[in-house]
Amino acid sequence: MNTSAPLAGPGELKRHLGLFDAVVIGLGSMIGAGIFVALAPAASAGGSGLLLGLALAAVVAYCNATSSARLAARYPQSGGTYVYGRERLGEFWGYLAGWGFVVGKTASCAAMALTVGSYVWPAQAHAVAVAAVVALTAVNYVGVQKAAWLTRAIVAVVLAVLAAVVTACLISSAADTGHWAVGADADFHGVLQAAGLLFFAFAGYARVATLGEEVRDPARTIPRAISMALGITLVVYAVVALAALAVLGSDPLARTTAPLADAVRAAGEPGLAPVVRVGAAVAALGSLLALILGVSRTTLAMARDHHLPHAMAAVHPRFQVPHRAELAVGAVVAVLAATADVRGAIGFSSFGVLAYYAVANASAWTLTPAEGRPPRIVPVLGTAGCLVLAFSLPATSVLWGAVVIALGAAAYGARRMLARG
Repeated sequence: MNTSAPLAGPGELKRHLGLFDAVVIGLGSMIGAGIFVALAPAASAGGSGLLLGLALAAVVAYCNATSSARLAARYPQSGGTYVYGRERLGEFWGYLAGWGFVVGKTASCAAMALTVGSYVWPAQAHAVAVAAVVALTAVNYVGVQKAAWLTRAIVAVVLAVLAAVVTACLISSAADTGHWAVGADADFHGVLQAAGLLFFAFAGYARVATLGEEVRDPARTIPRAISMALGITLVVYAVVALAALAVLGSDPLARTTAPLADAVRAAGEPGLAPVVRVGAAVAALGSLLALILGVSRTTLAMARDHHLPHAMAAVHPRFQVPHRAELAVGAVVAVLAATADVRGAIGFSSFGVLAYYAVANASAWTLTPAEGRPPRIVPVLGTAGCLVLAFSLPATSVLWGAVVIALGAAAYGARRMLARG
């Protein structure tokens, strides 16, 4: 019996990712971003309600994951919610989801690249960020299987570093419960804003769905991979947040620019700080690798439908990847990495991605029981949660996010008018 992956036809992507690789790609997309980037600004917004914000972000992420998994099983194609919205709600909503994903996740790529730069060589953070984008674009260009193997190594290193940090913090704080009050004086809007910022860290679980054409047995593999990756990440995030709060408290955590490095110093283990810096850089590289991969696949799907230049729909005859889309995404991210601010990129990214998942939940609502519809409460909570968190973000992020989404909608309308004329 031949158990090899089926051969891809012309213009199609090869199905050669199994469950383990799919889970690891999801983990590589999530673990790192929230812990090394979003934790401090979320603490600044939510104060002692940080863990409440984390719980709220987790609820919304669960709804999104469930809706995405059911839709991905029915539509195992590259493009994720761009495809789901188009098929379930109409072309405009699919386009709007795809636009929100591409612009939001392009900003995420820039944030991750800048995180690499700030930990590896703070004085030359932008230059290091650009170099990281170029290197990982090249890795993706020569094939997603190589990217999956590299992501395995990155996830293993990051989890080992986080385990060391958590152990040091919890041992140090075992006899001191002074920092463990959670949410006693939390501001409701601050908790919502913290949840919106932390959502930036959870959004990677659906990276698996955007790889629908490259996963073996997608109807079974995609839902299982999404649920497993999200569950593992939730546990990791909760434990690390608790450990950081235990030794720092919410106010110092909000003020730090390197929360886990400061946490191990406060725990009396300054020798671990350089290890944390390396772990942060590796985690950001893992997220950046998977982000570039996911954005290029949605770009491929939109280019196939002529919502983006059709030249980007090409699949490389040898490597069987959307090589033009990957090069275009890499070029845009490199420019942003050379000029952008990391905290602004996080807020802008969260707005675009929350809009994307609002469409995913609305699409899941239209599924019938025979099509695997989730319980009705799931897409309702998911849609409402996405919209509430999006408009609870910092005002600048909401303004720029709304402007860019509106520009995308205007471009769609103009293209439709030209096609009719």
